[in-house]
Amino acid sequence: MDEAGLIRAAQSGDEQAFEQLVHSYDQAVLRLAYNLLRSQEDARDIYQEAFLRVHRNLHSFRFDCSFHTWLYRIVTNLCLDHLRKRKVRKEESAIVETAEGPRDRISTIPESGATGDPERHMLSSELRARLNRGMEQLTPRERTVFEMRHHQGMRLRAIGEILGTSEEAAKNCLFRATQKMRAALGEFV
Repeated sequence: MDEAGLIRAAQSGDEQAFEQLVHSYDQAVLRLAYNLLRSQEDARDIYQEAFLRVHRNLHSFRFDCSFHTWLYRIVTNLCLDHLRKRKVRKEESAIVETAEGPRDRISTIPESGATGDPERHMLSSELRARLNRGMEQLTPRERTVFEMRHHQGMRLRAIGEILGTSEEAAKNCLFRATQKMRAALGEFV
């Protein structure tokens, strides 16, 4: 059965058709949520909430846009809401303050390899820290567009559709995000 047939069947109450839809998109939804939130736990929560909303609102899906676009819009809006709430609540982030400045928690875990190039390790750590600082400087919308374009490989037109804006607005947002990231990366660019 094609996707449109699965959607129509799921709209009629066929739970197996809905499960097939979920299976078709589950990894993409989880990946998008993780790339936007940078937290496995939060990504799983968004994943569950997104598919709950799809299940509750599938009857209102009218095929005006692709199912992919509709689903990604739901996931993106949930992630943006979560990022706004996180900023307000100032939840514990993946970034910790160290003597060298803010660092990603994962970088504080010692490497298991006994050998390694110390210079390469230092440069890698510095690059990671600058990338994290750069991502923190982006607004939630800029981060979303940057992630969708560079991590999901999505086209600007699709990003605009998902965010409910024009391709040109998505392009401008990506430009601002790219400029901020370049400034944050400095000599690494």
